[in-house]
Amino acid sequence: MMSSNISLFFEMNGRGDLLFPSMNRPKKPMSDATVIRAISRMGYKYKMTGHGFRALAMTIIMEKLNYRYEVADRQLAHSKKNKIAAAYDCSEFLPDRKKMMQNYADYIEKLM
Repeated sequence: MMSSNISLFFEMNGRGDLLFPSMNRPKKPMSDATVIRAISRMGYKYKMTGHGFRALAMTIIMEKLNYRYEVADRQLAHSKKNKIAAAYDCSEFLPDRKKMMQNYADYIEKLM
């Protein structure tokens, strides 16, 4: 994680670089199976997937909140699309992403 706000992240997360770490292996991400089980337990089995939530977020962020693709993609992407982008594009858009995620949270809250 490359951020000047890393201390804030650790204050919130407290365990490492991952927001959703594996319980058994904290340096590894939570497994797809864990996400699928959580979605199922919430009553959305066969209605939604982990990637479905990512697609929904991307759509809302771009169409409803009017953020640029690059900002939304940097927040939601697993990694950069290709080796050239990974090698040369070091932009993180951190101020834009912070504002975007707060706007996204506000948007979701209004729906409730």
